[in-house]
Amino acid sequence: MRDLLEHRSIPDGMPLFLDEDMRPVAPVCHWFRAMAYERRDPETMRKYAYIVRRVDGFLTKRETGLLGATEADLVAYRRSRTELQEEPVDGATWDTEAVVINLLYTFLVDQGYLRRKPLRVRRGRPSSLGSGMVREMQVRHMTVEQYLYLRDVGFGGQLPGAEIDETFRGHTPHRGKAGLEFALLTGARKQEWSTLLMPEVGEGWRQPGESLEIELQECAKYKLARKLYVPAAAVEALEMYFLLERAETVAKAARTLARQAAELFIVDRVDAERGKLYGVHEGVRRTYTMSAMSPALRRITVREGEAGLEPLAVFVGQGGKLLGPNSWDRLRGDAWLRMRAHAEHHEAPPLPRKRWRFHDARHTYALQLLKYLMRLMSERDVDRARAGGLPTTAEHMAFNPLLVVQRRLGHKRLSSTYTYLRYLEDPMNYVDDAFREWSEHDGATYADIALRALSLDGTAA
Repeated sequence: MRDLLEHRSIPDGMPLFLDEDMRPVAPVCHWFRAMAYERRDPETMRKYAYIVRRVDGFLTKRETGLLGATEADLVAYRRSRTELQEEPVDGATWDTEAVVINLLYTFLVDQGYLRRKPLRVRRGRPSSLGSGMVREMQVRHMTVEQYLYLRDVGFGGQLPGAEIDETFRGHTPHRGKAGLEFALLTGARKQEWSTLLMPEVGEGWRQPGESLEIELQECAKYKLARKLYVPAAAVEALEMYFLLERAETVAKAARTLARQAAELFIVDRVDAERGKLYGVHEGVRRTYTMSAMSPALRRITVREGEAGLEPLAVFVGQGGKLLGPNSWDRLRGDAWLRMRAHAEHHEAPPLPRKRWRFHDARHTYALQLLKYLMRLMSERDVDRARAGGLPTTAEHMAFNPLLVVQRRLGHKRLSSTYTYLRYLEDPMNYVDDAFREWSEHDGATYADIALRALSLDGTAA
């Protein structure tokens, strides 16, 4: 290993620490420290860490290590992951690993650990490791029947006929139903709606029946700031959960939160108009803008209530803190198993092969909104044509259905929104209609087909 390192460019004075197996430690730690300074999401860094650990273990067995690896070593690693291991990974999973490997070696070159990357750069690809697959956004949307089955049977614990399921042992059915309903009616991503705080959904200032807008930034994808429109029905969907479940969960968690007070952000004043929270965090007086608060900070944000400390998060777990993504996935998995079990014994809407995701509610929102806006635009065009007018550029920008949906979803690229156009109608209906005449001839002789054609022409009785 030392011989290999002698051929690499290591800056003078920069220590290259080796562990007991002579593997480089400092470069990888340096990379993760740099990403932490860039405020990379902890979950993303955790995923990167597992990938780098796996690559490093493979390269160590080949007696090269990260700094001594050649392109052949990395191609061998790709083959081990995509072909040779017991359960090979798919193209999407591998491409994620390829991106991480490329980012790591780009950093090592930039910092002078290596003269050049061991990966050749090909036109149109970040490296030679990628699968070369071109994938579109996967859109899965629900019908009304499928959505209600997921909401009421899956999360709500009811039977398909809307009866009470006495065998249901879920503790918080209204929390799951409220989260799904909010996701559908707002089109928000899971991290956007699951991390909301009570003042953001109108506590203390919203009038009954009013809609509201929530400023998103830190919890939005790519941290792109936008306003999330929340119809009144979405907020009302939360109220049943607040009344029946959240208050009880909050009261039970007060003692646990009191023991953790030194680690929490304790809010003593809320300025809903300016979107700010004032309180004490880690013994220091702090002021935070809610839209700029990370999920980790939101998780530990509490206030002093009648029974003691209570969380400020909308969706609360048994420990009194913000319910995390893994907990939501576990609830979703339980809901799916319950749906599948009841579908075997009761009449149920068609279920997909893979379990529903919360993101499917977002896709359903997008398609329903796009359908409505396109119908509205068509009606406007008819009225405008009758009046002899043409749409202005400003009208096109303001009322174009794709642009409106793009803004509402917070898409960075319009091409992502274009994908939904393919799902406005089921294309297989057109295929069935196109070949229906062909299928009518199945099992018929040529004479039968000829007689049928003559009959249709009216030349034969």
